[in-house]
Amino acid sequence: MLFISFQKHFKLKHKLGTLLLLTLLKVTAFAQNTNPSNHQIQFKNYEDSLKTLGFTLVNNENDLERKNANYHFIKTLVNALKIPGSYHYNFDSVKTVSLIYAPDNQFRIFTWNVMNEDGSYRYYGTIQLNTGSTLKMFPLTDYTPFVKNPEDSTFTAQTWLGAQYYKIIKAGTENPYYILLGWKGNTVKTTKKLIEVLSFKNNAPVFGLPVFDGNQKTQKRVIFEYSRQASMLLRFVPEKQMIVFDHLAPRDPKLKADFSFYGPDLSYDGYQLKNGKWGFVQNLDMRNIPEDRDEAYVDPRKQRQDSVANVKKKTTSSFSIKNIHKKS
Repeated sequence: MLFISFQKHFKLKHKLGTLLLLTLLKVTAFAQNTNPSNHQIQFKNYEDSLKTLGFTLVNNENDLERKNANYHFIKTLVNALKIPGSYHYNFDSVKTVSLIYAPDNQFRIFTWNVMNEDGSYRYYGTIQLNTGSTLKMFPLTDYTPFVKNPEDSTFTAQTWLGAQYYKIIKAGTENPYYILLGWKGNTVKTTKKLIEVLSFKNNAPVFGLPVFDGNQKTQKRVIFEYSRQASMLLRFVPEKQMIVFDHLAPRDPKLKADFSFYGPDLSYDGYQLKNGKWGFVQNLDMRNIPEDRDEAYVDPRKQRQDSVANVKKKTTSSFSIKNIHKKS
């Protein structure tokens, strides 16, 4: 009975959060104010507010205060994006949010996270289209707790497998799509990274596409899970048209079923693009691959002011954000 009560409570909180996002970040176009005189001043004022709220939502020790700051952060961001020309404003000082542009400049994606009291995370985001005089966005609602088969499922903006993205790659010619590399903090014991696929169908975003071939199966996305104390390389090498990553393994074969003991074993694998699909490649020689170490990656873990040990003691501090694309 206690479990059922908790499950109902969790679903109610999820629905309330979804309703907030859908109310504030409508998929339909917003009419924008056409008076350009004070736009830059408005942008700067909103950016300053977002910077302050962002620091609170990742660093305040009180769970309720973090969520309250996030509520106001969403409202403030939406108001800022309603200003004409917002697509071209970068909000550079707001380090809480990962903001990346599509290589063809058709859209950009905002993503960020809020740490829960138990050390898990909820993710937030929106896709803003490059539409000119009108604002069109697709709010991203984190549906992670309800996902059963993440590597084989297709998701919409309303059932998004939440993550904080740090790299976007365009692939395909006849039917183009986008690869997203992302960080997905998981629990106090494990962290995840993922290779996501974004495409558009009927002018709406769709996540997941069967383009990853390897290990006798085809996947719609690739997810890595490893110890929260470890670091993992995951990046794109344009010269090779390849996504490269650390091979993860348990430190003891007997611990194969427990991902909290997984970490890099000093070998590397990858997925290489060929004819619109990504083929799995093992045992890469990294000596001939430029050492870029994901320098633009927004790693929330590196920004949090408190350790995992504090989380275990139910001290609910959060991250601050720095631009590092390295390992995490």
